[in-house]
Formats: sequence, structure tokens, C-alpha cells
Amino acid sequence: MSLKQRIPLLRWSVWRMAVGNRNILKTGQIGDGREAAAVDYVLKHARAGDIDDVLATIDRFAYEKSMLINVGDEKGALLDAAVRRADPKLALELGTYCGYGALRIARAAPSAKVYSVELAEANAVNARQIWAHAGVADRVTCVVGTIGDGGRTLDALAGEYGFSAGGLDFLFLDHDKDAYLPDLQSILDRGWLHTGSIVVADNVKVPGAPKYREYMRRQQGTLWNTVEHKAHVEYQTLVGDLVLESEYLG
Repeated sequence: MSLKQRIPLLRWSVWRMAVGNRNILKTGQIGDGREAAAVDYVLKHARAGDIDDVLATIDRFAYEKSMLINVGDEKGALLDAAVRRADPKLALELGTYCGYGALRIARAAPSAKVYSVELAEANAVNARQIWAHAGVADRVTCVVGTIGDGGRTLDALAGEYGFSAGGLDFLFLDHDKDAYLPDLQSILDRGWLHTGSIVVADNVKVPGAPKYREYMRRQQGTLWNTVEHKAHVEYQTLVGDLVLESEYLG
């Protein structure tokens, strides 16, 4: 890994990302076209039908071209391990972005149905192209919406995709950090988790989800068993981050 790759402030794409940060919650994208460029790069350089090569190509783009805000390779390994421990038949991701996280879940759980909820239609279009190129479009589905929309997206997951009580084995939180706790509570209220379900939350330190972290600490040993994994913000080694892995105790 080069010095520019390890130290984010040496990378021009990071400065562009900081300038465009205000766009993320509105549009789901940085605003400089990097997400569409990442899709083009994958379609051009990754072998069709090869999940490993598609993931590696996205990582290469994020290191060498423009930094992306998906979970990344280092924290992605933590995600992979948690998915394998859960061995899910049904997995849900909140925050699709370019489709990277859902692709890692699909690779680690080849028999699972994976659903990813995404606020931005443009991100959904990008992710679907990447999933199709990787050969997993038959088992990875993007649902455009948000858990905090008054129940419409939750109703769609139940009515159109069969989410039901005790049926959700794995949940990955990688969207609006302020929504982690209320969205988890909404899913708990639906009763979709079962004893042994695993929830993984990215970026708990940076940008940070302090209310979610405090909730998991308060519920440790009663409702949840949580492990805090120390890592780094995606695609660099200077800024630390936390990934929380929580097993639901029911």
C-alpha cells in the first residue's frame, strides 16, 4: 500500500469527498461522479461472474482512483466473518451505496437471499449493474426506500419479499448513522430477529453512531452480546473506526 493510500489527506479524491459531504444524506452520492465511474471501472476491468474479482476491482478503484464510502476491504473481512458465523438464509443491509457490502454478504453466504434498502435510486441502479456483472442478481435485491418512512418500506419487505417474525438471520447497518438505533428498533418491533441473529454496524466511531453504541453497551448481556472490533475508516490506515457485531439474545 502506497503512502497516498495509507494517508487519506494526500489523496485529492478525499478532499473532493469532504467538499461534497453535504450531498451524501440528500442524494446518497458524493456529487463528483465517482460512483458511476466505479461502475464503469468494474464493468471494464472485472471478470463477469467472478465475485472475488468484482470486489477486488472495487477495492482497487477506491485505492487508486477515488475513495468510496462502502465498508472496504479491512472492515469487509470483519463483515465476512460475522456473516459466516450467522450462516444466514435471509440477510438485510441498510445502505446499498454501490452494492459492495451486499456483494460481500452474498459471497460469504452463498445460499442466502440478500436484500439491501437504499434511499437513492441512482445508487440502486449502480448496485444492480455491479451485482449483475458479479452474477448474483438472482439472489441480491435492492429495495428503494428507508426504514424511517412511516412503515412503507417495512411493509414492502413483509408483503413483497416475505419478511416475517423470526425470519431475519443477519442485519448490516451501513447507512445514516443517526438512523442506526431507530431503524434497529423498528425491525425489533416487527419481531423479525430471532435468538442468535447477528447485527453488524459499520462506522460506529467515524462518522460515529454514539447513541447506537451506548444502547448496545446498556443492553450487553441482557438483550445483546456485542463485540467491538477496532479497525480503520475505509481505504486508509490513519483514522481509526469501530465495527460492532451484536448477537441478539432474544
